[in-house]
Amino acid sequence: MTDVFEQVEEELRSERWKRLARKWGPVVGAVLALALVAALAFWGWDSFKTSQGEKAAVAYDRGMDALQANDAAAAEVAFAEAQKVGNSAYKALALNQRAGLALQRGDADQAVELLDEAARADRDPILADQAALKAVWILMDEGATLEDVEGRLEPLIREGRPQRVLALETQAMARLQFGKTAEARQTFVQLQLGQDVPDSVRQRAQIGIAAIDNGTAAAIPNVLRQPVPAAQPAPAPAGAASAPAPAASAQPAPAQR
Repeated sequence: MTDVFEQVEEELRSERWKRLARKWGPVVGAVLALALVAALAFWGWDSFKTSQGEKAAVAYDRGMDALQANDAAAAEVAFAEAQKVGNSAYKALALNQRAGLALQRGDADQAVELLDEAARADRDPILADQAALKAVWILMDEGATLEDVEGRLEPLIREGRPQRVLALETQAMARLQFGKTAEARQTFVQLQLGQDVPDSVRQRAQIGIAAIDNGTAAAIPNVLRQPVPAAQPAPAPAGAASAPAPAASAQPAPAQR
């Protein structure tokens, strides 16, 4: 009897497994197929990104070599390629280099545009904030308004941002440039007393405070607004005939009465 019961139980288990297989077999098969497709897609995407990263690294290195050789045209082509095929980090780095090349050409507007694009290219604040700060420095040289400068600096001076100290120093210098000496001094004091401030920045803050206190900093805006003196003609060589004096403007003869 025991053998009979065991045989019946085994047949029941077999039949139960068959029913489960018929019911869930297609579902399990579909899930396994999807998992296989996802794994292959991930492997393909990872391989593609690795390949693109290697291409970007090669192009970026080629651009740096061209810079060392003073070949700006070749560097521009190489960095543009690295920007196109690289990941977000390589894109940000390549855009930074292209901005430097634009600045060398005297195109400050394009340099700022490229740096703004670099700041948006990568979420890493180390790269993004560095590019944003460089753009502010260029704009300060190009005569941007204090509102524009401080608006760009506002996100960079928040707690925890990697370029906060340099952004605060830039803010103080911008305020000095526009005659806001009291506000500039307040920022310099913040840098002088702040923690995790590099010694070089702390020393420059102390110099800025001293310049404000002794009144020399007040002359900075006037100095920056002074027009560049016109170039004077070189003196004529000895023995050369002197140039004729410019003729006086002809005046109309007085009317005869």
